[in-house]
Amino acid sequence: MKALFDSVSYKCSTVVTKSYSTSFALATKMLSPSIRQDIYNIYGFVRFADEIVDSFHDFDKEYLLDKFQADLDCAMANKISLNPILNAFQYTVHKYEIPKHLIDAFMKSMRQDLDKKVYLTQEEYNEYIYGSADVVGLMCLKVFVKGDVEKYEELKSSAMSLGSAFQKVNFLRDLKADFEDLDRTYFPDADLKNLDEASKQKIIAEIEHDFKLGLEGISKLPIEAKFGVFTAYKYYFKLLKKLKRTPSVKIKNARIRIPNYQKMALLAKSYVNYQLNLI
Repeated sequence: MKALFDSVSYKCSTVVTKSYSTSFALATKMLSPSIRQDIYNIYGFVRFADEIVDSFHDFDKEYLLDKFQADLDCAMANKISLNPILNAFQYTVHKYEIPKHLIDAFMKSMRQDLDKKVYLTQEEYNEYIYGSADVVGLMCLKVFVKGDVEKYEELKSSAMSLGSAFQKVNFLRDLKADFEDLDRTYFPDADLKNLDEASKQKIIAEIEHDFKLGLEGISKLPIEAKFGVFTAYKYYFKLLKKLKRTPSVKIKNARIRIPNYQKMALLAKSYVNYQLNLI
């Protein structure tokens, strides 16, 4: 039965989300059940593509990404895939009419990660951020507004800013791994071998601006999405504040984390703010 296969596909996307990101899974769990699975489906797709270019060092990454792209194209055309992650993703894409150009931009950024190591100009950096993060925010927004074109256009800019903020926080947190393990430098005009406080604070100021624009949109989201997105915002903003307090030399040499007990406290505080309509 196709319904059973679809159910298994959705469960696979949920397992991927919960296995790879406890913080994102926690935020997604705070979404309404009516949209929660579709966000799992988007994350599963994004995570698998990212894993190909970031983790499979003993394999031919270009071949794997080409195969993933071919399977993705078939899934979109035929509305089914024997890859359960792509089967779940295509369902959500067709359900909410997620534009193909968003998916194409994401895959373009993933392909850049195969061999591009340095982003020298702001233009290159912005293009990569758009494809790797902004469009993911827009895919999720399509789900959040349930096809309301007017609401989507109204919140589009804020969703992109929030996606940018999340991605840049990840870049700063994963500075050591990206630079040492993958030999990548995302931030332009920053010498990561000798990252100083001035450079770090400049990057953080940019992220804080993105967060400010993103927060403006969260308050306007439909009720089904508002608390979950606000939870993700609070987690990443707390992580940014911790990075801001951390000396640049430590950021270069260790991955900064938020302990689980702090995540739970943050969730409780977010819920209070939500109940008091302070978002």
